[in-house]
Amino acid sequence: MLLLLLLAAQAQAQIARWPLMRVPEASEPVRLQSLAIRGAVSGSMAETTVRMVFFNPNLRQLEGTLEFPLAEGQQLTGFSLDIDGALRPAVPVEKKRGREILEAEERRGIDPGLLEQTVGNQFRLRVYPIPAGGSRTVELRYVETLKREQGRLAWLLPLSYGALPQDTRLELDLNGVREEPAQIDASGLLNFERHAGGYRARLARPLKAADGALKLLLDADLAQRVYVQEFGGARYFMAELPVGTQRVARPLPKVVGLLWDSSGSAASHPHEAQLQALDRYFKALGRAEVRLTRLRDRAEAPQVFRIAEGNWEALRKALSTTVYDGASALSDWKPQADVGEYLLFSDGLSNYGGQRFPALAANQRLYALAPQLGADTARLASLAERSGGQLIAIDPQRPEAAAEALLGDGPQLRAINASGAGELLADVAGARDGLLRVAGKLSASTARIELTVLEQGKPRAIAFDIDAATPSGSLAAWWWASRKLQELDGEHELRRGAIRRLGAEFGIPTRETSLIVLERLEDYVRHEVLPPESMRAAYEKLKMVRGQQLAQKRLKQLDSVVRAFERKVAWWEKGYPKDIPLPVKPRPPVVLQDGVYQRSESPQAMPQPAPAPAAPPPPPSYLAPGGMASNFARADTRMVTVTGSSISRDVERESRQNGGASIALKKWQADAPYIQRMKAAAPDRIYAVYLDERPSYPNSSAFFLDAAGILFEKGQRELALRVLSNLAEMELENRQVLRVLGYRLMQAGAPEMAVPVFEQVQLLGEEEPQSFRDLGLALADCGRWQRAVDQLYEVVLRPWDGRFPEIELIALAEMNETLAKAQAKGVKVDVGQIDSRLLKNLPLDLRVVLTWDADNSDMDLWVTDPNGERSFYGHRLTYQGGMMSPDMTGGYGPEEFSLRHAKPGVYRVEAHFYGHRQQVVAGATTLQLKFSTGFGTAAAKDQMVTLRLAGQGSTVLVGEFEVKPKK
Repeated sequence: MLLLLLLAAQAQAQIARWPLMRVPEASEPVRLQSLAIRGAVSGSMAETTVRMVFFNPNLRQLEGTLEFPLAEGQQLTGFSLDIDGALRPAVPVEKKRGREILEAEERRGIDPGLLEQTVGNQFRLRVYPIPAGGSRTVELRYVETLKREQGRLAWLLPLSYGALPQDTRLELDLNGVREEPAQIDASGLLNFERHAGGYRARLARPLKAADGALKLLLDADLAQRVYVQEFGGARYFMAELPVGTQRVARPLPKVVGLLWDSSGSAASHPHEAQLQALDRYFKALGRAEVRLTRLRDRAEAPQVFRIAEGNWEALRKALSTTVYDGASALSDWKPQADVGEYLLFSDGLSNYGGQRFPALAANQRLYALAPQLGADTARLASLAERSGGQLIAIDPQRPEAAAEALLGDGPQLRAINASGAGELLADVAGARDGLLRVAGKLSASTARIELTVLEQGKPRAIAFDIDAATPSGSLAAWWWASRKLQELDGEHELRRGAIRRLGAEFGIPTRETSLIVLERLEDYVRHEVLPPESMRAAYEKLKMVRGQQLAQKRLKQLDSVVRAFERKVAWWEKGYPKDIPLPVKPRPPVVLQDGVYQRSESPQAMPQPAPAPAAPPPPPSYLAPGGMASNFARADTRMVTVTGSSISRDVERESRQNGGASIALKKWQADAPYIQRMKAAAPDRIYAVYLDERPSYPNSSAFFLDAAGILFEKGQRELALRVLSNLAEMELENRQVLRVLGYRLMQAGAPEMAVPVFEQVQLLGEEEPQSFRDLGLALADCGRWQRAVDQLYEVVLRPWDGRFPEIELIALAEMNETLAKAQAKGVKVDVGQIDSRLLKNLPLDLRVVLTWDADNSDMDLWVTDPNGERSFYGHRLTYQGGMMSPDMTGGYGPEEFSLRHAKPGVYRVEAHFYGHRQQVVAGATTLQLKFSTGFGTAAAKDQMVTLRLAGQGSTVLVGEFEVKPKK
């Protein structure tokens, strides 16, 4: 896979805010063959289109990924991709649906073009294929509001595109510009000529890699302007209103709440600039009380510091020695009534916990101070402005500017009224640059807008009219949508539906919508994605036929599950012998050869199971009525923590004299050096050793799992949970890593913390049944019975991809167990939506479930009973009635072993890494096993284990059940 990175340059602070492009060097890199940049300024707004043609000189086709951030005030408005020689515009699609389509098409060998917003103002575009010896064309478009600099509008155009091609064009239209613009940084690059009341610019010389960026200072007339635009059947207006730029000192509080992002990701924030900004703030404050709250995976208790005559050395030292670790739960704090204002130092990228951001009292303000690059500026601005505060970006080169913004008030909008218009939105923060922007929807042919602005403490009335003579503007609707998105982002968790609808209506990527290009009309119909306008008529015809097919498929799904469940009930009711079977030759296993699963007669292809009896094949031939008394009397589970990547020799085993079953687990010992250091450290030094080793393993999920495991063993639960939460910071929106985090939280007995993690996984992977099953099980452990049952039943109802065979039966067993638990606690659960044929609890003596974190990977569960008979995917039904679920070769699992009546003796449980068709997470596959005795009964006991298999062909003994004869 070739990565074409569209990264921001870190070397120059002025350029770091803008999307710069480069093609990384390689032996045979994909070359930027052609580059065309077109831009236009209208008023204080600019629109830029970048068209890139990439050529692949290699002998094989490649996949391209472009990743880039946008700056505050910039908004992507779309992209196009060449299909059959013509540029096809992307269309909006629900974000999670876009990912589902991407991965489904990838499995078919055809990858669409997908542009998505990852976190904050970060974007990713994937293009496949770039053919061998061929090229692909990508066109990106974005718009922005221009800042004022030296009394003029500043337009910064990035020019760092790596090795610039000979075929490079740059064309700019500068409407309404009175004087020839000044060229900064790339002097002499452009020729200007007067054109239509402004200027037109073309290249005067070839672009050079050293040009880096071009800044134009535009002598534009900042007079009051109003524009109207028709869009989507509605009329929008946008007004630019000049206001004063002078700031006045504001009253400062006596009690300050300092919210300091101390998560692992905050380690890269500009700490020295933050401290310098605070130094000026506290000197102006003079005397005050500061309450410091550190925000990590959970908020720490506030620390109180006294500021006297601007001296804040104790607080400064505390901030300077901050340990940055854990996930970012930025909403996990409670306001205090006597705090005058809160200062939030953070990038706004909250990735942990399900809390809403706290609401402040009417007399309290929130100021958000964020890094210039990579911050979630829309969310932070919305949170700050709704309390009367503001977002302040900290420039490492000019920290005093942040302090000035914090200590003074610029123009403030006090009132806005309209007749003939509604849904009014204003950019108050932008007014500090001398231009207040207001937009809304027109409800009549004429309208009047009246505002009251506070300038230097004095009110000023501003009014304007809109009628038929108001000029049209192509960016009025976009600006309104962009501002509306910022408002909604402040409460993203509650307003996701509104964000999704807005992104779909305007065709822009958001937290909830992506932009996609598909290859064929059939692809749009199959995935129910509305295609570009030119394909709509044919799409509607084909969609009608497709809809009828889908309705029939859902009905067939339920009927199929009912039939399979009836076969399982028959198995559960059948009695199986408990004597010793006669040996038979086992069936040859299936092995992975050249990425294809094939049968193999070679005994070395896979460790052979113990001799199996001549039992009939799996359902339906073995199903017959009957039954016998259960040997299970009482389960007693001993908790054993399992970590690491190698096996120790000692097995812990617990027995009971009066019969029953117990679980014994192999303790794992990792062979990594850091494990030995942490284990050898004194209890009060373990965390310090972890911090010392952490820089060597920043992207290793195994490291955080191992370190957390040791802290759990040593009884340091809070620190263990903090270390574990770093998995949420490792790779944003990686559902495999988040699944591991959720499983480990469940194992740690923290299901309430696991629920929001699994909710995030479901958002990222709704097309996978595991996303509903995992969330349902976590909810059940929290006692949230109704929602748990609903989630598990969703696994039953939906038609899933064929790589998840019979996962519905596993979820059904867990749903019925959940209902039995709720009933035992006297809780009534509504089952009206559930098919009555599926409501039957099937208790078991023994049950094991295996899941794993890697897609397109095949792990196998092996269970060997006291007869020496191994149950696995090739031998699913044992002589004494143990049943293994079908083989899951496509990723994640689960695989389930079930036994209703357990013969006394030892049951050996192993996990085998069969093979994979992709690079697995963190170089190893993380497995989760859940051991249960008395499943579905009041005496049920569970043991959860997280472990890893490092490579194909590896096998590990996980644990054992020991069943004692009943006396």
